[in-house]
Amino acid sequence: MTASQTGWIPAIIAGIIATTISYAGPLVIIFQAAQGLEPALVASWIWAISIGSGLLGIALSWRWRVPIVIAWSAPGSALLVTMLPQTDFATAIGAYIVANLAVLLVGLSGAFDRLMQRLPAAITAAMLAGILFRFVIDMIDAVPSAPVMLIAMIAAFFAGRVLAPRYAVVAVLVTGVAITALSGGLSGSIGTPHLTMPVWTTPRFDWAATASIAVPLAVVALTGQFLPGIAVLRAAGYDQPAARPIVSTSAIASIALAPFGCHGLNLAAFTAAICLGPDAHPDPARRYMAGIAGGVTYLVFGAFAATVLALFATLPKTLIAALAGLALFPVVANSLSTALRAEQGRDAALVTFAVSASGMTLAGLGSAFWGLIFGLAVHLLQSLLAKRPDRATA
Repeated sequence: MTASQTGWIPAIIAGIIATTISYAGPLVIIFQAAQGLEPALVASWIWAISIGSGLLGIALSWRWRVPIVIAWSAPGSALLVTMLPQTDFATAIGAYIVANLAVLLVGLSGAFDRLMQRLPAAITAAMLAGILFRFVIDMIDAVPSAPVMLIAMIAAFFAGRVLAPRYAVVAVLVTGVAITALSGGLSGSIGTPHLTMPVWTTPRFDWAATASIAVPLAVVALTGQFLPGIAVLRAAGYDQPAARPIVSTSAIASIALAPFGCHGLNLAAFTAAICLGPDAHPDPARRYMAGIAGGVTYLVFGAFAATVLALFATLPKTLIAALAGLALFPVVANSLSTALRAEQGRDAALVTFAVSASGMTLAGLGSAFWGLIFGLAVHLLQSLLAKRPDRATA
């Protein structure tokens, strides 16, 4: 291979890892929400969100030459854990369509872009650090349950950061899988690979379901996924694309795939961060390959959804926790540096970080949203007080 060809390898690995982590964590929430559904409908649901995420990620990354990672709505999945068991699936499909029509209108209006332009960079960086910090904590918390494997993975990461920074996460993955295999930590059977067939469900529209499912689903998609997702892109230095094409195309794809079970596609946040830093590629203009690689991985996983699910069941959760925490470690460090660099605005940034990292939920909205709200409140308060005439002449 030439130097230019091998230069793509870390970006490709970053995309694969980002998609792998998406399956290893948020997919569990869908299993909880899908309790009681026929296995064929659950498989179709996973097929729809995987194929949609893959095609959108490839198309948008190629069009804008930016590593754009699309995923399904994790907070939306969490909402469905309590709502879906009490709702007919066809009615839920109708609510999915209404929710994404609302997201589409917001995207086309351009309101989302205007909002993002007004957010201070320190606050968006602090929100990103807060969102991702819990994955670092989860990794540390997992050490007592598998000290040999996790300490070896951590050592491989920090050694790799010195010896070969672009391959540090690759070293972590290889180390973790090797130790797991040698210690007999792989469990379960993968079975015979077979393609997943999507199942069409004709939507049924009901006003009660629209009020109880569609409205909160649209709100959490915009505030809990697109907002931090766009903030992640901006914090990484990508001013383009605007939010409008990402939000709009995600909503259109979600509407098209809703009859197959897709509850909503949106811009990824923490997994996208893996593809946006120097570890993916030192040249920001070439990191888009990570988005494409992640999209291709989605397509493969979606095509063989049942087999992939069995594969993930063989890996210990501690391995996935360590992989996520270490892959995101440099992103957290860089975001904290950006958030706290300037003394002015440091209070607001710290409030944003603390609330975003807390994992709190208030009025059905997650900590990322409230981190922005509280941080902006402190920022506006201090800015207004600093402009008082008596302070200016003091």
